[in-house]
Amino acid sequence: MNNYDVIIVGGGAAGLTAALVLLRARRSVAVVDSGAPRNAPAAHMHGYLSREGMAPSALLSRGRAEITDYGATLIDGEVVDIAPGFTARLSDGTALTARIILISTGLSDEVPLVPGVSERWGRDVLHCPYCHGYEVQDEPIGVLGGTPDAVAHALLLRQWSDDVVHFSHTDTLTAEQEEALAARGVTTIPGAVARLVVEDDRLRGVELVNGTVVPRSAVFVRPRLIPNGGLLISLGCEMDERGWVRHDAAGRTSRPGVYVAGNAADPRAQVITAAGQGSAAAIAINTDLVEEEIAHALATSRAR
Repeated sequence: MNNYDVIIVGGGAAGLTAALVLLRARRSVAVVDSGAPRNAPAAHMHGYLSREGMAPSALLSRGRAEITDYGATLIDGEVVDIAPGFTARLSDGTALTARIILISTGLSDEVPLVPGVSERWGRDVLHCPYCHGYEVQDEPIGVLGGTPDAVAHALLLRQWSDDVVHFSHTDTLTAEQEEALAARGVTTIPGAVARLVVEDDRLRGVELVNGTVVPRSAVFVRPRLIPNGGLLISLGCEMDERGWVRHDAAGRTSRPGVYVAGNAADPRAQVITAAGQGSAAAIAINTDLVEEEIAHALATSRAR
C-alpha cells in the first residue's frame, strides 16, 4: 500500500514524534528519511529530560523502533518531488500518496572555511552553549569570528568559563563591541585565523596567519543556518525575507495540507523543542483530517 493519511519527510526528533502521535491516533503514516541528521557528529545530546547524555543516534534508533511497533511505514530514501494532491516521488522512483504532508527536513550548518573547523564539528568545535557549554566549563574556550552574531556568542559563553577568547578573524569590531567584550572579561585577538591545531585527535589551539598559536580546548562557531526547504519552496509555500517558511504555531504553512516542524521551521529548535513541535503539528494534522472527514460525512448524508 502506497497511500497514506500522512507522509512525513524527515525522520529526526520532529518527524518521529509526529509519526508516533499520529499512529496513536490511528492514522496511516509513512516516514521517509535520507539518513543524514544534523547532529550526527555529536556523541551526546543534552537538555532533553530523561534523555540527558544520550547519543543522538540512539534516540533515533529507539524512535524508529517505537513507530514501527505502531505500524508505521519507514522508508530509507529521499523525496525528490511532491506533486499537488499529494504524490511524493522518491529517488528510486517509488511514488507515495497522502492527504497531508509534514516536512521535517531540518537545516544545514554553513561553517567558515578554516582548516579543522568542519573536521572537528560536533566534537570540540561546537555551536550551541546550551548543548555543549557545560561539558567545557572552566576550560579555555575560543569563539571564531567571521560569522553572524559571533560577538554575541562570545559574550554569552563567558557564562561557562572565565577564559574566553574572541578571534575576530575576518570581522572588524565596532567600538561598542570591543567595549562590551572587555567589560565582560572576554579577550579579543585580532587577525585572521589560519587553522585549528589538532594533536592526538584533540583540539589544542588556534593558529593565526602570523604563526601565533593560542591554546584552546574548545572553539565555538555560530554557523550560517540554511533551511533544507527545497520541497517547501516547490510546493509553493510562502517564505519570509530570510528564506524560512512562514507557518503558524501548529506548523501549518500557507499551502493547505502542508505542515512543517523542527529545524526546517525553527532554526533555534533543539532536539527537545523539535520533538514538541512534531507533537503539536501531529495534533493539528489529525484535527484537520477529522474536520475533513466530518464535512465529507455531512455532505454524503445530506445527498441521500
